[in-house]
Amino acid sequence: MTERQLSIILAVVYEYIKTGEPAGSRTIVKKYIRGLSPATIRNEMADLEEMGYFYQPHASSGRLPTARAYRVYVDSVTSRARAHSRNEDIRREIMGSRSGVEDLLNHVTHLMARLTNCVAVAAVPTLDDAEIQHIDLILVGGSNVLALIVLKGGLVHHSQFNLPYDIEPSALEELSRRINTVACGHSWSEVREALYNYVLNGLEEAETSCREAINQIDNFLTGQNYKFFSSGASHILALPHFQTLSRLQAVLSLLEQEKPLARLIEKCRNSKALRISLGDENETEGMEDNAMILIPARLRQQKAVLGLIGPLRMDYEKSINVLESVADALDEESGR
Repeated sequence: MTERQLSIILAVVYEYIKTGEPAGSRTIVKKYIRGLSPATIRNEMADLEEMGYFYQPHASSGRLPTARAYRVYVDSVTSRARAHSRNEDIRREIMGSRSGVEDLLNHVTHLMARLTNCVAVAAVPTLDDAEIQHIDLILVGGSNVLALIVLKGGLVHHSQFNLPYDIEPSALEELSRRINTVACGHSWSEVREALYNYVLNGLEEAETSCREAINQIDNFLTGQNYKFFSSGASHILALPHFQTLSRLQAVLSLLEQEKPLARLIEKCRNSKALRISLGDENETEGMEDNAMILIPARLRQQKAVLGLIGPLRMDYEKSINVLESVADALDEESGR
């Protein structure tokens, strides 16, 4: 690809993001690349269309970018030295929050969705590595037990399971007390091995049920990799891109199923860097016309991931700035 062709791709993508209209050669010459004739630009655009960067909605129109062109544009945005201008309004709004982790992440996703008109997501990973504040086991009938798990910062998780035998409420209360004696102030991964020896000693009459209760808590904390928060589905309903029902269904399905989203978030968490998936790069079926931006963040001693889901015609520079500003503010809030 020549420098001229790169400039044309960047101009067409930028023009479409800003106006929503196909870019013609005269527009490119007038607004972006001076000193060349419209005919020269048309020839270059025709070549780029053959290379898979543009397409025409009809024969006499200007060009629209493909996912391949968006990738060139996004790589240009993220690779050049960007003066990261932190949004002070975002900082003040987040720093002014005194709520627990769950309320804060709900607030953050609403804020990101409002500022970008995209679907905003947040995830807190690896429950077994988070510090436990309290665990309550509540008998809800017979052998049916509800476990309420409160993590440091106020994040609450719950799981309901059946024990192999009925258990007396007093035995369940004693089991809860012993679990909290060992687990409170520690992560589950730190205490899980010590729990069985300490907790079960003296509870022989209900040992099978108690052991199963610990197993169920262990399975939940080690198997539930993320707690998700999302906002903004109502925002994308107003976007022309999502007037096509299949595109809307793909995003809603991604949020509902969670496992495909968890895989994407896991990749971002492991890479520890901003991650942008465009078009066919999205592994989830139906997401070929959409884009996703994810960024790792720190939230009150817990690792988190923030993200935006929207159309390929997303304002990437604004969206990246919002994500980086929120991540910076959460990091600062965590260090207070």
